[in-house]
Amino acid sequence: MQSERVIDKDNVLEYFVKASNTGDLSLDITLNVNGAVISGTMISAKEYFEALSGKLENGNDISQKLSEELAAASEATDDFNADEAHFIHLKNTRVYCGDSKPTPSKGKILWRGKLDQIDGFFLGKISESKSSSEKKSS
Repeated sequence: MQSERVIDKDNVLEYFVKASNTGDLSLDITLNVNGAVISGTMISAKEYFEALSGKLENGNDISQKLSEELAAASEATDDFNADEAHFIHLKNTRVYCGDSKPTPSKGKILWRGKLDQIDGFFLGKISESKSSSEKKSS
């Protein structure tokens, strides 16, 4: 009886993530995850942790402690084994569910997801087009 090989993540997508983590590659990408469409710019794990740390550094004591821990995690990514990637990191992210507007609709949102949960992807980002009423008021 022949055993079936289970593929838990896309090797091509993992290659892009590893290139991003080790070579400062930044790609616009759109992912399909459990029926949702997630669109943004892929960044390295280091950039993700640095940006997340920056969002928390001016808060209360707990927020500042978290910021310090995330900054340390950012530095630790330099020592991490780059042979395999398990997570993908995006900035300027929008999540689309159905035909509705993206969530969140404003702000520079960071997103982290498991590579083995991604159903598909394409290079490029879904851009927000202004409605005709917004165009007239611009």
